[in-house]
Amino acid sequence: MDRPPHPTAPPARRAGAALAILALTAAACGWVALADPHEPGHYPPCPVLALTGLHCPGCGGLRSVHALTHGAPLAALHANALVVLGGTALLAAFLTHAVRGTAPRWARPGPSAWAFGLIATLFTILRNLPPGAALTP
Repeated sequence: MDRPPHPTAPPARRAGAALAILALTAAACGWVALADPHEPGHYPPCPVLALTGLHCPGCGGLRSVHALTHGAPLAALHANALVVLGGTALLAAFLTHAVRGTAPRWARPGPSAWAFGLIATLFTILRNLPPGAALTP
């Protein structure tokens, strides 16, 4: 099994790793574009919502990706704003790494990982309170 590219690996190999992740993400988005999450039976229900009645940070994520792949950004934001904004930030980061030929560091969570965790937590709390009802899918 191949190991992930080392930070001192040639730039082409590091860029290749970022591009491979982008290709896999594009393939997954393509699948969601074809298999409509609004139709029952395509995907299992969210276990958090089914067990607790609370919307997790991912609830509506598939509907959001489906809307984005069909050119409906406002519907995507309504389904799950965190997926749209977080996905945009991740896409920008991976494209930056691919262009620069650098590899993302996953060994330790940095400030951006902690910030994302805090934002996801606040998003989850807000969408389950009455003032954040607009954030529910």
